[in-house]
Amino acid sequence: MMLEDGIQTLSVLLAAAVCTKAGKAIVSRQFVEMTRTRIEGLLAAFPKLMSTGKQHTFVETDSVRYVYQPLEKLYMVLVTTKNSNILEDLETLRLFSRVIPEYCRVLEEGEISEHCFDLIFAFDEIVALGYRENVNLAQIRTFTEMDSHEEKVFRAVRETQEREANAEMRRKAKELQQARRDAERAGKKAPGFGGFGSSGMSGISPATIITDSIVEPEKPKMAPAPLRPSGPSKALKLGAKGKEVDNFVDKLKSEGENIIIPSAGKKASEASKVLQPPVNTESVHLKIEEKIVLTCGRDGGLQNMEILGMITLRVSDDKNGRIRLHVNNNDKKGVQLQTHPNVDKKLFTAESLIGLKNPEKSFPVNSDVGVLKWRLQSTDESLIPLTINCWPSESGNNCDVNIEYELQDESLELNDVIVNIPVPSGVGAPVIGDIDGEYRHDSRKNILEWCLPVIDENNKSGSLEFSIAGKPNDFFPVNVSFVSRRNYSDIQVAKVTHVEGDSPVKYSIETSFVVDKYEIL
Repeated sequence: MMLEDGIQTLSVLLAAAVCTKAGKAIVSRQFVEMTRTRIEGLLAAFPKLMSTGKQHTFVETDSVRYVYQPLEKLYMVLVTTKNSNILEDLETLRLFSRVIPEYCRVLEEGEISEHCFDLIFAFDEIVALGYRENVNLAQIRTFTEMDSHEEKVFRAVRETQEREANAEMRRKAKELQQARRDAERAGKKAPGFGGFGSSGMSGISPATIITDSIVEPEKPKMAPAPLRPSGPSKALKLGAKGKEVDNFVDKLKSEGENIIIPSAGKKASEASKVLQPPVNTESVHLKIEEKIVLTCGRDGGLQNMEILGMITLRVSDDKNGRIRLHVNNNDKKGVQLQTHPNVDKKLFTAESLIGLKNPEKSFPVNSDVGVLKWRLQSTDESLIPLTINCWPSESGNNCDVNIEYELQDESLELNDVIVNIPVPSGVGAPVIGDIDGEYRHDSRKNILEWCLPVIDENNKSGSLEFSIAGKPNDFFPVNVSFVSRRNYSDIQVAKVTHVEGDSPVKYSIETSFVVDKYEIL
């Protein structure tokens, strides 16, 4: 038996398409030989066949049957033969409708067009030769991602080779750094200052990580590698953690991501949060950076909070080598301060001045010098800069989730805030209710990103509500990231002066407060 235009009834499902309410095809997959004109004609005739005021899931003509489901302003349409099993067609239609939100955040024409090839590949996994395959949503995702054991082996080998190359590069850089120092000692240049920079501070590895993250963006080329203060520091000897970070970055590279690594062995998330230095820097340049590590419980209670901070000095003109920094310590949270061993500790304690023990000596030129660092560790909930409360509640098969934030430290201004909430896989996109800010749903990583450009005293609280199938435990842990140009501990450099004459020195300064880990378990 033949249908018009040569379509055979042997094939149950003829085509699957997403079209507008006017019958315009956005994406269509034909499972039998059919011309473009034919499928466009079938879809154009479809809206005219529907009866107004009646609720049906299918309509028929003399030759074909349309099984459809509304998708907001669009239709998901299956074109089948009239002798097909309507119950099976409806089940197939439901699976098609569940596939679309896996690839499209919103059910709009532009979003469908952007992901048309992903949808076609998924459609091919559902139907073969006009008949539905026995697959579910999770299997479709696996098949379309084309998970390959051979590819994993290849990637693992390449990652190992890249790690070995990175390790060899670091070893060479260390050898060159040591050779430069030996040459300086032999030539008696800059005596007594080998302890400055991150190498002198290597006894405290968290602080050296901060120095690493600031210094390295200024030296992206390989040639200055011997001058990197991170060369001999222990920041490159973090052991297993460093290997995990390298692994993560290598995987991103192998998947085609364009990754810029400002510092070896540093987290990709931290690298992306390093604030860019000012365009115009003076001959005396200061960097004040803090990072936070915080872990909270989902039911309240601060499990651990640690703030690590450092002031780094860079002098590029030897005329300004003999200087002192006037520090304003307005901290009321109880941070513990520690100066570099070559800094006059008594002078700092008595007058809050950072200067060398021997005032006749100068700070090293063109080298980043960590002169003051501080640390705060607490379980006091009142010290949390930004509180996050997540309230999931079960409602039948779904879970209604309400997330709130509140800025407790109103002196801060947090930029590029992203709250990452895990969501269950294979249940479609979450239905968003009220929201302050914007959101992104990553169906591949099963993450809902709540994006807030700025949180400050004028925007210190907000909320997000959404609903999705799942259990309360599916939405933890929640992770937060942000950057700020205001530091948490309120430790500032008021001015810089010469040792002799106490005349002021022109200087530039940059301040950053970044997240190392901010987690609600």
